[in-house]
Amino acid sequence: MKYGFWLPIFGGWLRNVEAENMPPTYDYAKEVIQSAEKWGYDTTLIAELYLNDIKGTDQDSIEAWSTAAALAAVTEKIEIMAAVRPVFHNPAVTAKMAANIDHISKGRFTLNVVSGWWAEEAKQYGGDFTEHDERYDRTTEFLEILKGLWSEEKFSYDGKFYKIENTQLSPKPVQRPNPVLYAGGESEKGKQVISSLCDAYILHGHTVEEAEAKIADMNERRKSAGPEPLQSIGMAAYVICRDTEEEARAELNRITTVTDTSGYAGFEDFTSKSELEQQIQLQDYSVSNRGLRPNLVGTPEQIAKQVLEFERVGVDLLLLQCSPQLEELERFSKQVMPKVEELRASLTNI
Repeated sequence: MKYGFWLPIFGGWLRNVEAENMPPTYDYAKEVIQSAEKWGYDTTLIAELYLNDIKGTDQDSIEAWSTAAALAAVTEKIEIMAAVRPVFHNPAVTAKMAANIDHISKGRFTLNVVSGWWAEEAKQYGGDFTEHDERYDRTTEFLEILKGLWSEEKFSYDGKFYKIENTQLSPKPVQRPNPVLYAGGESEKGKQVISSLCDAYILHGHTVEEAEAKIADMNERRKSAGPEPLQSIGMAAYVICRDTEEEARAELNRITTVTDTSGYAGFEDFTSKSELEQQIQLQDYSVSNRGLRPNLVGTPEQIAKQVLEFERVGVDLLLLQCSPQLEELERFSKQVMPKVEELRASLTNI
């Protein structure tokens, strides 16, 4: 199991808690990633949203790509995964920027390709927000152009959404044939695109049983699409680690009590503009990315056992959220990570 975390670009992950002591500033983000790198974390995911979907659209949020470039220059070994949404980006320019950040990071830059779901944000920021399947058609062209520019000396493309002619991209990325392309999606169209054009799959928070079924399905789709298996299966998860189960459950109750819906601006678009496999309730949405469904809630040993269950069904990267992030990432690294190794060793020796 590899351990990652979502960079705190919104000022927190809790829609029902106003102050989480994790300001949406570059200085705080830098402190978190540099500390996490020392604590043994492998990856950070930088979400790309121009409006703050967690604390309310009138609140601050950090832009993903400029932050990724800055953090690439002040870290040494952690993978920096930036989200990119084709509805807002020119693919040739994106390919050029990604190659440059890959050089800044010495080969540590990856992308999480997101087809988009928030119509209001697209309206405010000039994104070409079309119907669901058409957004994935755009993503298909976007991915084909990225991969073509990263691998060929000159590349032309004549599609419905994008046209480029004899485009040269130099230097190429450090990673060959390309920086790892992650993506997540639950619709039939989304899974078709991801299994055929991406390198790795990211799940929203799921139970062990849900994750097992979805991973098996994606692995079968991948076998049909080509010879190479998916490089990684990641999953979002919100972690609440405490000394006792009672303390952890009390914290869970605190953060899921809905008293103010100002942080739920994107809820209707998320549940209506995406084709989700599960009905999402307000309690699920009270924490970003369905992070409570994996049930990483309890004592270090309880959480470690759950981590091993996800590892058993094929999850090999956990993308954690927690609050306040600096303190809780340290707690997880010192109490849960070693316990996972201890329990795994004990199972191996049986």
